[in-house]
Amino acid sequence: MDKKTMIDHLNQDLAGELGAIIQYLTYAAKATGPYRPQLSQFFLAEVTDEQMHASYLANKIVALGGEPTTTPRPTPAAKSNREMLQAVLQAETGAQRDYTQRALEAEKFGDKGLMVQLEDMVRDESGHAEETERMLRDWPV
Repeated sequence: MDKKTMIDHLNQDLAGELGAIIQYLTYAAKATGPYRPQLSQFFLAEVTDEQMHASYLANKIVALGGEPTTTPRPTPAAKSNREMLQAVLQAETGAQRDYTQRALEAEKFGDKGLMVQLEDMVRDESGHAEETERMLRDWPV
């Protein structure tokens, strides 16, 4: 794993975090129905974690000599609360997978601090995914 590849992969992750921030803010505004206050609050509460991840990634990219991306991944369209939760679950599961892979890459790259931070981010994303799965479990179709 060379430095340029590591920076490119971290920029892909940063694009994902920037997209997640937009996704959560948008979904918080779009939530409807009797559970709107709770669902909106759930989405907004996730923004802080995603901002911390994005900040870490941007700083790490700069520390490695790269330029952080400012282009987010697209936010999936969702018309209902259920579709929003399903899109969030898919995004969190994808982030888990990506950060697991990136932690292995960081280890090969020889950056123990990055590896540990990425593993912590896997834990965060796993928690988000589990909470979303629990919400979807009995959500009406």
